[in-house]
Amino acid sequence: MDADSPYFAALVELHRGLERKGPGDAAFTRELLLHLPALPSPPRIADLGCGSGAGALLLARHFQARVVAVDASAVFIEELRDRVREAGLGPLLEPVVADIGALDWPPGSTDLLWSEGAACLLGFERVLSLWRPLLARGGVAVVSELTWLEAAPPAEPLAYWREAYPGMGSEAQNVERARRAGYEVIATRRLPAESWWKNYYDPLRERLDRLAPTPALAAVAAETAREMALFERFSGSYGYVFYVLRERRT
Repeated sequence: MDADSPYFAALVELHRGLERKGPGDAAFTRELLLHLPALPSPPRIADLGCGSGAGALLLARHFQARVVAVDASAVFIEELRDRVREAGLGPLLEPVVADIGALDWPPGSTDLLWSEGAACLLGFERVLSLWRPLLARGGVAVVSELTWLEAAPPAEPLAYWREAYPGMGSEAQNVERARRAGYEVIATRRLPAESWWKNYYDPLRERLDRLAPTPALAAVAAETAREMALFERFSGSYGYVFYVLRERRT
């Protein structure tokens, strides 16, 4: 998605001030971190597509290590800077406004690459291929991806997501995509459906109710309401899966 487009600007405005810019859960993340492969101490960490830093702040606290947190939205990065100051974590967080698909970082500069809900902006296999050179030898990537959870999804969500995200695959398809991109697949973990509501959709719905229905926001608001209604009916058919991957040398 073009970060300079009116649609992107409207999306940013819709999510302004929300703790999370997509589905996620702190308790789920902490449990996932406990079962990662061994990392150097301290690890070099990057959170790509960080939003306003829900994941980045948790990673910094968990590892007591520096996290480079990257997002295309200057609004979200400014929110992150405010949250970093409030938390007293300035030495551990480096907020960066950048395109996560065009990072010019040195090869092998990251031990843990984290990304929640951002891979679909460019396509799962494509971002994995773009990011793989950033990983150090034996480095770990944890990337969440919108995923079909049923072999034969119902017609309504299938039609919706074929238009909204044509590259959306099943868990098995995404595992194979990760392998083709040069990773060993360590584990997959499904984000519970209730985490979508408690931490994202419910606050987003309140935000929608408070916003003035300006023309710039009308299309984004309508699409968001449609997406929430669809998930309410078909949450067993699709959701976010976290893919725990390790760099594989050939």
